[in-house]
Amino acid sequence: MPDQEHPDAGTMASLRSSFSSSDRAIARRLIRPLQSFLDAEASGAILLLVAAVLALVWINSPVGDTYERFWATEASLDIGGFHLTETLQLWVNDGLMTLFFFVVGLEIKREVTTGELRDARSVAMPAIAALGGMLVPVAIYAVMNAGGAGSRGWGIPAATDIAFAVGVLTIAAKSAPRSVRPFLLTLAIVDDIGAILLIAIFYSKGISLNALALAGGLIILMVVADRLHIRAMPVYVVLGIAVWIATFESGIHPTIAGVVLGLLAPARPFQPSAGVSGEAQRVADLTDDDPDDPDDNAPAWLYLSRISREAVSPLARAESVLHPWTSFVIVPIFALANAGIELSRDVISAGLTSAVTLGVALGLVVGKTVGISVASWVAVRTKLGRLPAGATWGHIVGVAALGGIGFTVSLFIAELAFRGDQEQLDAAKLGILFASVLAGVIGYLILRVAGPAGSEEPPDDQ
Repeated sequence: MPDQEHPDAGTMASLRSSFSSSDRAIARRLIRPLQSFLDAEASGAILLLVAAVLALVWINSPVGDTYERFWATEASLDIGGFHLTETLQLWVNDGLMTLFFFVVGLEIKREVTTGELRDARSVAMPAIAALGGMLVPVAIYAVMNAGGAGSRGWGIPAATDIAFAVGVLTIAAKSAPRSVRPFLLTLAIVDDIGAILLIAIFYSKGISLNALALAGGLIILMVVADRLHIRAMPVYVVLGIAVWIATFESGIHPTIAGVVLGLLAPARPFQPSAGVSGEAQRVADLTDDDPDDPDDNAPAWLYLSRISREAVSPLARAESVLHPWTSFVIVPIFALANAGIELSRDVISAGLTSAVTLGVALGLVVGKTVGISVASWVAVRTKLGRLPAGATWGHIVGVAALGGIGFTVSLFIAELAFRGDQEQLDAAKLGILFASVLAGVIGYLILRVAGPAGSEEPPDDQ
């Protein structure tokens, strides 16, 4: 990248280039290709897939017994009088995944305040589609497992993996109009809201009202701190950890704390952009461009750095920092810790006749496709919504099929539903893995054969 100069810089020193933009061999051959990969929309889905494959290879290798032993290793946390001992797998599921759900909460808050969920007409069709895409899979699973040992897993096929679904859509994007992507994103976000409610209401253990009241009090304290314009991030980090501990002790799954904290993040910046721009100009005018001491201007630039950060909302700042970590580290680690299942002949044979495996697979592949497609058709026919601009029903069915990629959240719910019942958990995992692959392939093929986008404005009477 060439050096960037101020338009009126004259003889002023130009900005220095970063190492990654230099012509050094490492930068050209390693750093920049890696940056391009991480910037690609499908990169998170690719890393998630790699982690899942590694888990399967690891547990089915000659050293497969080390997989279970490693993730069953215990680690303890002691804070004051609070003591918690969990396996590494549960630290991932209960701890690291809280950050994942925190980012989900941030995304929901952003969409509600400034995004697709702000406009009732735009959100109507994907919201109705998401509802159909949850009810039909749940009904299929419930019918197939009524009264059986696997009946508690009814929520497993209700979820959609947004990373995988968007990744496959990106690969097939040449065959779909641009408007299909926000439709899928909105559908997946509403689906996430439904999955969060399922976890909070149906997959939490006995509730401790005292701990729940403490969590509520801490949340109120965070709201008050925000109203008082307390902007020191360590205050909110400490309170957030306390909310997580109280939620854990309450019996509600601690990842719900992450969602609530994400929804609380302010979506408006503390400092107005115009005011910060004026201060930046004032600081620039007072700056000595050639100081004797290189740090003579440090106080002014540190001040400008602080107020510049406050010109960006806490929501946007938190999402910018955490989204790469959740996409490229936390979710792949979750897949590595939970996707492992022995693919022996006995396990596969048992899965082919297991009501849990078949219920999950049919719920995700058939239930999601039918539920989303039919609900979308009802929304259009009742004029509660309309097709995305340029989309055909072929594109909607293709997106509906992609909704059957349950993976991350489906695995998460399976762990909650069948904790302590390895046989049913393995059956559920087998169904999730099989269905997610099949749904991705079917969705991709439908989008590829759906044809080019239609007219940009679909008629109201379609």
